[in-house]
Amino acid sequence: MAQFKSDFLQVLAERGYIHQITDPEGLDAAARAGRITAYVGYDCTADSLHIGNLVSIMMLRWLQKTGHRPLPLMGGGTTKIGDPSGRDETRKLLSEADIAHNLAGIRRSFAKFLDFDGPNGAVMANNADWLDGLLYIPLLRDVGRHFSVNRMLTMDSVKLRLERDQPLSFLEFNYMILQSYDFAELAKRYDCTLQMGGSDQWGNIVMGAELGRRILDKQLFGLTTPLIASSSGAKMGKSVGGAVWLNADKLPAYEYWQYWRNAGDADVGRFLRVFTDLPLAEIARLEKLQGAEINEAKKVLANEATALCHGKEAAEAAAETARRTFDEGGAGEALPTIELPKAELMKGLAAYDALKRAGLAASNGEARRLIKGGGGRVNDQPIGDENQLVTMKDLNADGVIKLSAGRKRHALLRPA
Repeated sequence: MAQFKSDFLQVLAERGYIHQITDPEGLDAAARAGRITAYVGYDCTADSLHIGNLVSIMMLRWLQKTGHRPLPLMGGGTTKIGDPSGRDETRKLLSEADIAHNLAGIRRSFAKFLDFDGPNGAVMANNADWLDGLLYIPLLRDVGRHFSVNRMLTMDSVKLRLERDQPLSFLEFNYMILQSYDFAELAKRYDCTLQMGGSDQWGNIVMGAELGRRILDKQLFGLTTPLIASSSGAKMGKSVGGAVWLNADKLPAYEYWQYWRNAGDADVGRFLRVFTDLPLAEIARLEKLQGAEINEAKKVLANEATALCHGKEAAEAAAETARRTFDEGGAGEALPTIELPKAELMKGLAAYDALKRAGLAASNGEARRLIKGGGGRVNDQPIGDENQLVTMKDLNADGVIKLSAGRKRHALLRPA
């Protein structure tokens, strides 16, 4: 592992955040010499961020904790084009109203992770402030002339799409130019000298640093993280039920807690280093746990990660619900609850449909397979037939119906 002299880069290295740096020695020296400002860009394609964005958010958090200033950049302008990186097809174009709605939701995603007050208070910018007013001819003359089409065609975001013979619009082709322009503009407005992102953004980040050098005569740096997946190969940010959102109105705190509690044994130590503030010495102790004891480490991971995102009280409530659900066989007050019309429950609905509508299966087919495999339960009793009806007669003493997918995932149906 590389040894750095600045607290910022040393923390990132020790916790496994660093994949590439454009100039490691130069950035290390700059971080030692005084406060630096670093940004990560987030396009407004949904009204919440998800845990696929959490690595970069945690890097901004550690940046601030080591005395520097984080700058989360909202892509109010670039969202109108769409980043082609990692995409097989063009993103759906969003309206101005959709982008504004999503931007407001994303702002809330940062509330628990960054401090927006004080001398190192985070600054939230929106690239629509400068991109929306650009004139095409001046942009071509002043910025476009610094870009080689030959080189742009070698960037993964473009190259992979073309190699698969998948369409790439001229609109998307411009994305890397505008992302590079963002870096130069932030350098002028906020003295921002570092852009961070996932390893799939390396080409765009390098081009932005080069643009800053050419038009501002200013040294800018780039840093990327490895793209983190679970030991099973699953991409971070997704679960069986869909995206693992950061905002509570998109995903309840209990389900967020359960995502981390269900981490694979081989992932616990790495996830603790990347997704929590827990000291490295304590993480090293937890990593040594074996057998059934590893479940205690998973609970620590779930508690720490949920407390960061939803607050300590929500994390404690989720842990207590899990304890009641698994240790005492109860329903648990904070389990995800879905309301269905009373008339529908009186008539009855097929068990597979109930599992899907409760979010315990992504489709009817998946729900049927779950039941056939013995993993579907109603009030902790195995579902013998996928067409078995779930009705008002299944209400328990708490006035709800507990549905389960395996031993770890549960939801409640409540008549409305």
